[in-house]
Amino acid sequence: MRPQLSADGLAVRLTLAEHVDPLLDELALAYANDADAVGRLLAAHAASVAALDFIACSEDATDYERAMRAAEADATREALLDDCPAAVALDPLLAPDDAISLAGRITRAAAHIRHRTTPKGTAHQ
Repeated sequence: MRPQLSADGLAVRLTLAEHVDPLLDELALAYANDADAVGRLLAAHAASVAALDFIACSEDATDYERAMRAAEADATREALLDDCPAAVALDPLLAPDDAISLAGRITRAAAHIRHRTTPKGTAHQ
């Protein structure tokens, strides 16, 4: 992950494309190899996600119903990711020194934004 300023200079962006690109490539290859099976998995996952979105916004839903819809969405997502070894790289593990270095870079970028966007003489909340 490489923190950088957003185009408007008002936020810090953590670029994850280097992790997502291989996953999308593998999903495309899996689809090309067996479009029917991957298409069915994608449709099942879309239905699970739509059901989860609906139940999450429902005032009448129980916690149990929400948990069941979330579990269904997790299951269909995992089924899709089973054919994508790159999915393992989506959650990078950082050694302590790497995590401290990343935190420092994020802090410096955020401080740059704050310094540029805060009028002089005003305090931060």
